[in-house]
Amino acid sequence: MHIAYLVDDGIISDPEDIEYFKSEEYRNVIKNHMVRDKDKHHLIYFMKDGKRIGAASYCIYKSEDGKCFILDYWIFNEYRNNNLGHLCFEKLEEVTKQDSATYYEINSTKEDSIRFWKSLGFVENGIDEYGEKLFIRK
Repeated sequence: MHIAYLVDDGIISDPEDIEYFKSEEYRNVIKNHMVRDKDKHHLIYFMKDGKRIGAASYCIYKSEDGKCFILDYWIFNEYRNNNLGHLCFEKLEEVTKQDSATYYEINSTKEDSIRFWKSLGFVENGIDEYGEKLFIRK
């Protein structure tokens, strides 16, 4: 599901990137981040009526200032454009604040995604090491 989201949403298109995100190497990096002692990587699914409608992966930097960096956030195609993205973010915010998140950051390049994040109160906050725009909400 993850690689389909990355490719179908146009987040990655380079064949080398696609192969990397499909690889055991990438899965091992994520697994290692999920079991490390601090600032663990998390993956959650959003549910409605007993069905998965979306997912997010994030890391709360408790060892720093409580930033919750959202690595991936998506509502599955068949559930989009029904305000579920906003509702799912509210749930993500609820769960992460219970786990010490103090603010949120995400990178994004797609105009529809940028509009979505801005509709939630995110504002531009520079660029990341890959040249992608960063957005923050405190």
